[in-house]
Amino acid sequence: MPLSDLGRRAFGAARLDPAIYEEVEHDAGATSQALAIVLLSGAAAALGGMASLHPATLAVGMCVSVLGWGVWAGLCLVIGGRLFPEPQTETDTGELLRVLGFAAVPGIAQVLGVFAPLRTPVLALTHVWMILAMVVAVRQALDYTSTFRAVGVCLAGWLAQVVVVLALLAMLRPLLVLRVGDGRRPTDAAPTAGYLGVVKPSGVAPPIE
Repeated sequence: MPLSDLGRRAFGAARLDPAIYEEVEHDAGATSQALAIVLLSGAAAALGGMASLHPATLAVGMCVSVLGWGVWAGLCLVIGGRLFPEPQTETDTGELLRVLGFAAVPGIAQVLGVFAPLRTPVLALTHVWMILAMVVAVRQALDYTSTFRAVGVCLAGWLAQVVVVLALLAMLRPLLVLRVGDGRRPTDAAPTAGYLGVVKPSGVAPPIE
């Protein structure tokens, strides 16, 4: 698919255009582009939400963000396609993942969080924007006639994802605090803010003390 076509689809997905999500759903060739968008969104979340620019911290932030999206997408498939389908719902893992991949487009805006005064409003707005994109994506991919059902599926997946991501961060944070930070050893003076922020759905919130 030409880069210009990818840009058109990404722009349409950001505008929550149902026709774009429907188009992506039926184009198997869009799988690699959907993956690229998820990775870009994860990188933007790490750059925009982390207090440190240390490569190890950013790598962890990106991996956790992408993993969080994966958990969310998987739960949408299980909850929406298996537990609460509508009569006309047909589930196809590839189609759903492509559509939900393009729903991660708003997350790319999280890179604006590198500007400290903008971090909190940018991350809050992009999280809401991504939830709305997920609702449109789920509604189209699962052929829902009820938007409220799509909202319920997305919010259920979002809440479960938050639990998984926070648990993962709780395990990883001590390692980063000990090992990351301009070559300092554990006995060196501690930084004024923690290196690791709290990752939220496909994003990273401001660092915690």
